[in-house]
Amino acid sequence: MFYSFDSTINGIKFDFLLNNNDKTWPVSELPFNKRKIINDPVLGFISFPFEIIYDLVEHPYFQRLRRIKQLGLTNYVYPGTNHTRFQHALGACYLMGSAIQVIRSKGHDITGEEAEAVMIAILLHDIGHGPFSHALENSIISDLQHEELSLLFMEQMNDAFSGRLDLAIEIFKNRYHKRFLHQLVSSQLDMDRLDYLRRDSFFSGVTEGVIGSDRIIKMLNVKDDQLVIDIKGIYSIEKFLIARRLMYWQVYFHKTVISAESLLVMILKRAKELAMSGTNLFTTPALGYFLSHAISGKDFSSIDKARLIMLFSRLDDNDVIASSKVWCDHDDKILSALCDKLVNRRLFRIEMRKETFSDERIELVKNLIMEKYGITENEARYFYVNGSISNHAYNYMDDRIKIMQKNGDTVDITEASDMLNVSVFSSNVTKHFLCYPKEFKHTF
Repeated sequence: MFYSFDSTINGIKFDFLLNNNDKTWPVSELPFNKRKIINDPVLGFISFPFEIIYDLVEHPYFQRLRRIKQLGLTNYVYPGTNHTRFQHALGACYLMGSAIQVIRSKGHDITGEEAEAVMIAILLHDIGHGPFSHALENSIISDLQHEELSLLFMEQMNDAFSGRLDLAIEIFKNRYHKRFLHQLVSSQLDMDRLDYLRRDSFFSGVTEGVIGSDRIIKMLNVKDDQLVIDIKGIYSIEKFLIARRLMYWQVYFHKTVISAESLLVMILKRAKELAMSGTNLFTTPALGYFLSHAISGKDFSSIDKARLIMLFSRLDDNDVIASSKVWCDHDDKILSALCDKLVNRRLFRIEMRKETFSDERIELVKNLIMEKYGITENEARYFYVNGSISNHAYNYMDDRIKIMQKNGDTVDITEASDMLNVSVFSSNVTKHFLCYPKEFKHTF
């Protein structure tokens, strides 16, 4: 069954067909690719042992990741961080292949079918990311995390590939009996983290994030169906946890990055409010649909699921940036002012501290904005953001990182290490922030 979707933007009508069964790109029409070598700037020359990997890479759903930055707006702080989810997914898949070889060499059975499946699972683990990755996680669709969207994409692609992704999906959902395979995809020591820490450090130039991913993979082992690290690799794990902590607070949660992402969230919030009220906005057809409809996670379990997935697959960073550039000249003074700040990097000033901001402080900021810009209280809420961020380097309650001693016994990394402070690395560090226009930086 096909759906017809149309959108009129600035007098121009756009039409395209959406197929309920995702047969727009059936496997019979996809190019089947022979193995090839890819030159990755971080990992060097890489390749994959299964031809289906290359066929999946050629699928339009995966090609879309070329147009989604791995680190959202982090390039507003670190100009080199323009790498994409596409690059990261390929890197993580390559590391998975290396991990399989190491685990096999230590006497653990991983069949060819399992190896192919777990490499597919890690290749597609981020395929559900929306524009600017985590920055807009709930701005376009509410109550639906990117992991859930990734699974929906995988299920759609599985139909096109005649069930070849069945086992990969079982591993991704942690329903396969070999639990350590899922841990290679999603855990505190998965191939996702081993690639993104090294890759993000490389492109940002933040050397504190450099990790010995090759050394860590060489130390991988399996005990009682759990992923473990040989005792010789304990120092590499200590470095890994320290690097992760530093990268979060120095790169991912850098205060200017938080400011830029908060501004982008406000832009989409205002645009959605206008679109929902019938205001004419320049957008791409897909972005226009999600702005003019209240779409939540439950809609993706409806009969319209295939249509929504197809629409979402047409969204990437370019939709948002192109629209924001045009909105700089929109008649709505709130939207135009916000977009001008983002496009020309006139970001919000941001205060960050351990304590929450008082209601009196927030009220003062709001009143100053209302007075300065001559706007209402409802309009002023787009010009300040009060929120918090939190992270811990090691989750003591999650799948723990186990160290296997020479006698075969396993202990938690925090017990095996004579350097790591358990209270520091397992505690949840929270910081509160308040963003507002820079014009008021000398007012307080």
